[in-house]
Amino acid sequence: MEQTAVTYSILSAVASGGLVGFLLGLLGGGGSIIATPLLLYVVGVAQPHVAIGTGALAVSVNAFANFASHAAKGHVWWRCAAVFSVLGAIGALGGSSLGKAMDGDRLVFFFAILMAVVGVLMMRPKKPVEVECRPVDLKMCLATAAVALAAGAASGFFGIGGGFLIVPGLMLATGMPMINAVGTSLLSVGTFGLATALNYASSGLVDWVLAAQFIGGGVIGGILGMLLAVRLSGYKNILNRVFAGLILVVSGYMLYQSWGELFA
Repeated sequence: MEQTAVTYSILSAVASGGLVGFLLGLLGGGGSIIATPLLLYVVGVAQPHVAIGTGALAVSVNAFANFASHAAKGHVWWRCAAVFSVLGAIGALGGSSLGKAMDGDRLVFFFAILMAVVGVLMMRPKKPVEVECRPVDLKMCLATAAVALAAGAASGFFGIGGGFLIVPGLMLATGMPMINAVGTSLLSVGTFGLATALNYASSGLVDWVLAAQFIGGGVIGGILGMLLAVRLSGYKNILNRVFAGLILVVSGYMLYQSWGELFA
């Protein structure tokens, strides 16, 4: 019986990581937000804080791997990436410290609300963000700093990558094109996730073995997702909406579960 439980734990961790990696490869982002629910409800991690800390580490590794690919293609604005990452990491440390101090069930409840908001936003038709290159002056630097601190704090608090916040934030603060914002954001996503994971690890709230299994599955899933993305590129809007529907269903389940724990 014990051996069966161990086998299930390993297979579920690898499969869950594979699903996250697959969605990231297929859709180009967003998949990381389901890492924590998968760890809680599929893998069976009992403590929400451990699920968040472990998920943050997996998100960080995945983001750095994708960042290397974008950097090789010249999509990264290095100075913006470095400044945004450093300031955002400060926000992530503060946000993750606040998250650690909060009751686990309450944190899951707020996480579910965030998922519902993300799902609704993904359902809406995407309008192109009009940006224009701006001079590097005090106003731009202050705007970038504010966005970095806020995005980092949200990322750390919830243990998520936060790309859906960082990409539009970078575009609006600096005026960089979309492709550069995506590539540049990945350094921040990886850095925020690493800062959050290390903060949680300092309190013993990261399962390193589970994280390795999750990351291993993510690598395989990511490759498969990228291969399929080429074939399904014309259906990306439909796929995004299907994924948004999945996020809304999962958030509803999390709200139901956490509501019962909080108000039973």
